[in-house]
Amino acid sequence: MPAERRWPVILQALAAGALAAPGQAPWGLWPLTLLGLAWAFWLVARAPSARGAFGRAFLAGLGHFLPVMAWIVDPFFVEPEVTGWMAPFALGLMAAGMALFWAFPAWLASLGTPRPTARVWRFALAMLAFEDLRGILFTGFPWALSGHVWIGTPPDQLAALGGALLLSALTLSLAAALAVAALRWQGGRRGLAGLALGLGALALAGAWGWGSLRLAQPLPEGPGIRLRLVQANVPQDQKWQRDLIGMFFERHLDLSTGEAPVDLVIWPETAAPFLLDNPGAGLEMAAEAAGAALVMGIQRRERDAAGISRYFNSLAVIGPGGSVGAIYDKHHLVPFGEYIPLIGEWAREQGWGGLAQQLLDGYTPGPGPELMDLGRAGRALPLICYEAVFPRDLRGTDRPDWLLQATNDAWFGHRLGPYQHFAQARLRAVETGLPLVRAANTGISAVTDARGRVLASLPLDVTGALDADLPGALPPTPYARWGDGPWHALLALGMLTLALAALRRRQSRKGPGQSG
Repeated sequence: MPAERRWPVILQALAAGALAAPGQAPWGLWPLTLLGLAWAFWLVARAPSARGAFGRAFLAGLGHFLPVMAWIVDPFFVEPEVTGWMAPFALGLMAAGMALFWAFPAWLASLGTPRPTARVWRFALAMLAFEDLRGILFTGFPWALSGHVWIGTPPDQLAALGGALLLSALTLSLAAALAVAALRWQGGRRGLAGLALGLGALALAGAWGWGSLRLAQPLPEGPGIRLRLVQANVPQDQKWQRDLIGMFFERHLDLSTGEAPVDLVIWPETAAPFLLDNPGAGLEMAAEAAGAALVMGIQRRERDAAGISRYFNSLAVIGPGGSVGAIYDKHHLVPFGEYIPLIGEWAREQGWGGLAQQLLDGYTPGPGPELMDLGRAGRALPLICYEAVFPRDLRGTDRPDWLLQATNDAWFGHRLGPYQHFAQARLRAVETGLPLVRAANTGISAVTDARGRVLASLPLDVTGALDADLPGALPPTPYARWGDGPWHALLALGMLTLALAALRRRQSRKGPGQSG
């Protein structure tokens, strides 16, 4: 491969990653993602060594995740005088950490210095495996996967078959085909370049056509349940100010009261300004304002025999007179926001809290996914905020009738985060074949059908209430039955094959009679 000067390569890698960023929400410019990833693949394929491939992919990942994850700074500016200084470090470390999930696949794909075209396909395979791994390691963080660029387009229906990873496989395969075509063209093999482009176009057309046909199929009728989603639009930096708490609670009450009757009112995450075990007259007031069953985002406290308090981020069903029905406790907590990893229990004993905490003791995770019995409205699977990002959090229970997400996206700011969060929630509907109902403090509150299409919504930063009918559900999709288990097995086998191939190539380069 020709020698290349260092700085032009560095700038190209950063630019390639940045070019791929606008495919994510809210932009949705997926052709740019394909071009950016193809450029990154081309750079990796031309790297002089595995170490060089690692560096190029890391820089491309850094250029990609810096703009995509820019919303991560917003929580630090809720109290800028206290935590604002941490914002650039948080974004830099987050982007660098996620860039490693591009860099290590490039390094693995380049071991043994295979042909450039082979390196491209190996990189695509390894990158898909590492996207799978990113959703598993630690508590998992499958945010901004390459497949998320298809959300809201017909190809996103492939998620009903293979989840977000099937969408990522489509993205990476198309980008790899573009990169291979460029390499073949440079090598003077224009027929093979055309073949790569043709196969990529055929794959995209097939995905688009199949998704369009699926979207055109009729959906079952809904159960005849009328919902009211309350979006009080409470700014996070004002949410817990003592002189404003009462006003914001009154806003929730006013928005819960409408001219037309409804069957179920839904408030967003941590909407109640009191604890469930110490509500005063709050529950009675909320029940009276709703005039129907109410699902309320609320914090609650338990004390054990030793008098130690544990706090939970919860949803509670409030009935007539403020009676409390089903309760769900969030189990997939946000690291550093709702608990401190590894030292959480010790930190609670020391009185430390996470960034997102108003309670010094932090939150305790609930037991896991649970269904909420909502009477005539059926059984819903509750997802509090971050839990909608994880497909595995939708498993482990009997099949629900619908998905219910309550969230406070005020933490995510007003630019990228809320849109990306909502996009991923929509994908859960496609994957499961279940309608999604989403109540968000500052937006986006919405009702989507069982194929992820938005039927009704309230925009970001709008105060209001949304009345809508609960859509019908589809039969379980293949992905709802199998989950990511087949992907784990296939990708583990693929990575093992890649590693063995690299080892054989390395041994053959040493020649007979040579040792390492």
